[in-house]
Amino acid sequence: MGFEFWMLALCALLLLVLGLLSFLWLDSDLTLLRAAWMGQCPEQALADKVVWITGASSGIGEELAFQLSKLGVCLVLSARRGQELERVKRRCLENGNLKEKDILVLPLDLADTSSHDIATKTVLQEFGRIDILVNNGGIVHASLFENTNLDVFKVLIEVNYFGTVSLTKCVLPHMMERKQGKIVVMNSLVGIVPNPLCSGYIASKFALRGMKMHLHCYQGSSGFVGALRTELFDYPGIRLSTICPGHVHSNIFQNFITGEFTKTRLPEIPLFMMETSRCVQLILVSLANDLEEVWIANQPVLLRAYVWQYVPFRDWILQGCYGKYISKALGITWYV
Repeated sequence: MGFEFWMLALCALLLLVLGLLSFLWLDSDLTLLRAAWMGQCPEQALADKVVWITGASSGIGEELAFQLSKLGVCLVLSARRGQELERVKRRCLENGNLKEKDILVLPLDLADTSSHDIATKTVLQEFGRIDILVNNGGIVHASLFENTNLDVFKVLIEVNYFGTVSLTKCVLPHMMERKQGKIVVMNSLVGIVPNPLCSGYIASKFALRGMKMHLHCYQGSSGFVGALRTELFDYPGIRLSTICPGHVHSNIFQNFITGEFTKTRLPEIPLFMMETSRCVQLILVSLANDLEEVWIANQPVLLRAYVWQYVPFRDWILQGCYGKYISKALGITWYV
């Protein structure tokens, strides 16, 4: 073999090593990364849209409303806490490009599915259309399965799963009539890579999940979003998107419910948490480019998701150590 062959082989090896090293600095999957570099920018694609956000009183929902307010959209803010929604509205008016008439505060309980149709009609009466529905609201729990009351699992399914399904069912006929719209489901990376102490939460998120599109190759399993996408084959203007964030700085650790159905405040786990503002920036890129599923997380959480999804074997020892680490950080005794 000649000198040229070995030089080409060395260059190929160096490119591979550089590619692997650069991956360690990524905070989103490759499809989303490409869209951020080469796709449509949110400022152009989302301007003048009517966006309905559930869970808008804090965390990702609040930050999403705040960043969208700078893009000139009309906002519908929903959550159970009306006072917090008013606070978010004031923040959007003070720092965004919206006027009072551009923001509708609409308190909503996802568990009360009988109110969703009335809420939808209220939005349509106010703005005349719904361009984007962001199903962001939900609840979480932290407890071992054997110590968790069955009612906790029921509420998790009622809010996280049935709440999303119900509101989507109310909004979808309007979008089908217009033959356009976006339905976004805020999922989680734990819906892909299981974590300990939140089996009910994982189940509610896994039921919603669609299919992972990685550089135009489908991977993963099909849940509610994936099945609904197949039914909307004749409506290409209606786009469904699943957003899977990892650990994000928010007040989520203040609102966990325990196995006995009481609220508790948990310490933040030092797991390379992403700033909420960065997470929302990437979510907006996903919305602007109609991506079907995206993963958003700092390393090594993102790498762990890729290994779990694409490597044909899983290291149960590593998984067990990770579970015990989480339990110790939360002060919960692991099985003996």
